[in-house]
Amino acid sequence: MALSHTKVVYQVNEHQHVNHKKITWLIYTVLVALLPIGIRLLLWTLLQDRSIELFNAGDFIAFGLILHIANINEIEHRHDSDKSWKTVHNGISIMFIIWYAILFTGYLVSEATTGIINTDATRFVAMATSVISFALSYSIYNRISKIPEAAD
Repeated sequence: MALSHTKVVYQVNEHQHVNHKKITWLIYTVLVALLPIGIRLLLWTLLQDRSIELFNAGDFIAFGLILHIANINEIEHRHDSDKSWKTVHNGISIMFIIWYAILFTGYLVSEATTGIINTDATRFVAMATSVISFALSYSIYNRISKIPEAAD
């Protein structure tokens, strides 16, 4: 059964819309969120004495916070008919933001005093949590990018 020309054009346009939304998310959200990590990597590479850490918990915390704030903003500005999905994912993002605030407090304490909080563990937890945040953010944006433009 051959598809009509109109249906083929619609499918191509819809595919381009989804790709555009994902590319926009990647550039505007993910790359901006990666700036602290990227700047630290660049500085670490340029400094001969390597006087700064290559990976820092604060940079990964900032990455996760930016992703979840962007999630909430994007979800709130969509007119998706599934209100329970919006509520659940906003709630998840809020819980992650609270978690990152707690983690940031631990990071600040570990920077201010030695021996109270394990900096390596804080860094590992921040890195692992930011990977989870990226996967969650991608799944949210994947769904949102499929909502037709007319529903925006």
